[in-house]
Amino acid sequence: MSWESEVQELAQRRHLAKQQGGKEGVARQHAKGRLTVRERIEALLDGESFHEHGQATATPEYDGQGKLVGYVPANYVLGFGKIDGRQVVVGGEDFTLKGGSPNAAGLRKSVYAEKLACQYRMPLVRLLEGGGGSVKGAGRKGGTVGEPVFSEPRFRIIADAMGEVPIASGAFGPVAGFPAGRLAASHFAVMSKRTAQVLIGGPALVKRALGVDLTKEELGGALVHAESGVVDSIAEDERDACRQIRRYLGYLPASVWERTPRAPCSDDPQRMAPELLDAVPRETNAPFDMRAILRLVLDRDSLFEVGAAFGPSQICALARLNGQPVGVLANDNRHYAGAMTAQAAQKYRRFVETCDSFHVPVVNFVDQPGFMIGPEAERAGTIRYGMAAVAAAAQATVPWAVVQVHKGFGVASAAHYAPNAYVLAWPSVESGALPLEGGVAVAFHREIAAAKDPEAKRRQIEARLREARSPFPRAESFAVHELIDPRETRPFLCRWVDWIQPELDRLTGPVRFPMRP
Repeated sequence: MSWESEVQELAQRRHLAKQQGGKEGVARQHAKGRLTVRERIEALLDGESFHEHGQATATPEYDGQGKLVGYVPANYVLGFGKIDGRQVVVGGEDFTLKGGSPNAAGLRKSVYAEKLACQYRMPLVRLLEGGGGSVKGAGRKGGTVGEPVFSEPRFRIIADAMGEVPIASGAFGPVAGFPAGRLAASHFAVMSKRTAQVLIGGPALVKRALGVDLTKEELGGALVHAESGVVDSIAEDERDACRQIRRYLGYLPASVWERTPRAPCSDDPQRMAPELLDAVPRETNAPFDMRAILRLVLDRDSLFEVGAAFGPSQICALARLNGQPVGVLANDNRHYAGAMTAQAAQKYRRFVETCDSFHVPVVNFVDQPGFMIGPEAERAGTIRYGMAAVAAAAQATVPWAVVQVHKGFGVASAAHYAPNAYVLAWPSVESGALPLEGGVAVAFHREIAAAKDPEAKRRQIEARLREARSPFPRAESFAVHELIDPRETRPFLCRWVDWIQPELDRLTGPVRFPMRP
């Protein structure tokens, strides 16, 4: 006896599952300028590499004789695919069905995504668009409700996954409630500038609860979240968001149990950029372009910055040195002179914990004048967030190199040094308990005030003390590993990259303090 009829029914169900919200639902999605979840998966993955998990998962409807009369596909699509030949898990809401709010079948697949990634030790990519739960149907009586008291919290696996596999999430349309929480619980989050909004609660809920009437864009559009820190990058459109996710994952291992993937490099490790010799002005408070310095030292075209508009005085980026992925930290003195603000400290901590979780070595270019001061900084709790950044560096386990570029003052400078850091200094560096100008104003205020020419006296004291801050005595005292010509920075760091390879081979597995949202 053949099973042909059952096999035909299975094929029909698989076909129905791929119809999503039908032609009308797909047309509505396209009319809003948005791709469907299956089109996003196609844009993200290597060609023909997607293999769906739970192809026939759905909510069926039967008549009195048990005949199938209705079939609503799961509105969460989940499966395996490849990015640059490496396996990943990918999943996302189908907005053409119930606006992405999970139906019963979709919810089961949704909560399985993190478990699948952890089980197979693969990166997880979430393609998010949806509104989480709904009150529809909540008034029905009878049946079993709620989760069993012995169930694990749903968010446990979401938190655990962040310490085991890289997670990259994209917001492609309106993302609210549970999907918004998932977006934030990622190592890299990107949103499409043209189509996405990220919201805890949508306009109707906000108006009902607070009496504030705003659009989705005003509540949680790209202009809001470029500076909120909720997302790490703003993409021009959905395809650009997919490209950014692909690039981000290329710097990381598949899981914490693997080492970072070093790639062949065509950029000469001995390359010395003459522009570095005058990259730092002699005028101590004159601004300069730290990103230009980074591009001259790191492998060409390898710099991938995250969170540029959030805490802008701190630069966080991924890059490569002689093919080795590295986390890059640097100060941008064009914002608050590079001072560590509350937001910059939060960004710093998250980035250090991400690098530590996935054993990505860190290179830190230091121009740190200290914690941000003033009433706004005090109200923002800068010292608390700043000390969290210091603790993240102090407890880091990855190889760490420091390039002292310009300033290094106060407690905030401690955030730039991990245990056993390899320390290089440029001749332009100044360091101490306080920036010279502020320190002189505090320590010598009586002497300056009593002078016939207070301004001349101030300059005289500053000049005398600046001579004492020369980096040469520190090099002579072995307080740094090397005092170098700035043009030598790339060759020195590339040699360090070779030295740390055996350590990176051994440095696998979970860390004590993984990155948390």
